[in-house]
Amino acid sequence: MRTSRNRDRSRILLAPALLGLLLASYGATAETTYRWVDPNTGGTVISDMPPPPGARNVSRYTTTGSSADERPQPYAVRQASEKFPVVLYADERCGTPCQEARQLLQQRGVPFAEKILRSDEEFAELTRLLGREAAFPSVSIGRQYLRGFDAASWNSLLDAASYPARSGRPAATRGP
Repeated sequence: MRTSRNRDRSRILLAPALLGLLLASYGATAETTYRWVDPNTGGTVISDMPPPPGARNVSRYTTTGSSADERPQPYAVRQASEKFPVVLYADERCGTPCQEARQLLQQRGVPFAEKILRSDEEFAELTRLLGREAAFPSVSIGRQYLRGFDAASWNSLLDAASYPARSGRPAATRGP
C-alpha cells in the first residue's frame, strides 16, 4: 500500500513541474528568414524556407522573441514588413549612431533584422549593395539602401514604405 501512495505523490508533484516546463518552452520562439539571389531568375528571394542548391548571396537572419509577451503587429506594419523588410547593418564598434538607429526603428514599431558585419567579405558585399563604401549604421528597406544614420532620411524612406509614423502597439509590448 505504501508503494501505491508514493507513486501517487510523485505523480502529483511531477504534473505541475511538467506543465511549468511546457509553458516555459512555449513562450520562447525563434524565427529564421533567408535572403538569396535565385539562380534561375536572378531576383532576390526572401523566405522562411532555406534556399535551393546553387543560390547566390545567401543571408540568414534569426530573430528571437517571446510569443507570450508579444501581441501581433498592427496590420499596416505587417503589410509594410512583408513588402519592404528592414535590415540594419552595423559593426561591433558602431556605438551611438547604431543605438540611435535601433531606437528610431523601435520607436516606430518597425520589425527589423540586424546584421553585424564581422568579415571583409561581408563589408565588401554591403559596399557593393550601397554603391559606395559602407558606413555604419546602414539600412535596407526593401530594395532601397541608406548609408550612415540620418533620422530624416530614414524616416522618409520608412514613410515611403508605408510604415506607420509611430508604433501602434502600447509601450509595454514593444521590444527592449
